[in-house]
Amino acid sequence: MDLKQSSASVSTSTIDKNLVDAQTDNIYEAISIIAKRATQINADIKKELIDKLDEFATYNDSLEEVFENKEQIEVSKFYEKLPKPHALAVEEWLDQKIYHRNTATEGNEEVSGETI
Repeated sequence: MDLKQSSASVSTSTIDKNLVDAQTDNIYEAISIIAKRATQINADIKKELIDKLDEFATYNDSLEEVFENKEQIEVSKFYEKLPKPHALAVEEWLDQKIYHRNTATEGNEEVSGETI
């Protein structure tokens, strides 16, 4: 995922409910899928940020001395300006880039004791 090329909104924006639930015909299912994807995106961003900050880390034994590393500050500012993970997930959902399937409707699954 290229975060620089994303066109997701940095601020809050209103999205038509009909666009969100168009793929599933169920708003709750759509929001659940988007939330799971947002969690995945957040984990990826967090891992990437920690890896980049570790490149510039300076380790010392003294707890009193705190060094402000300019590179770490710049990296942190870049990640603060990015769109939030939920905005990225909603953008992917609306662009139909998220694969999803409902296992309850596939084949003869048993749901709450009844065979479908």
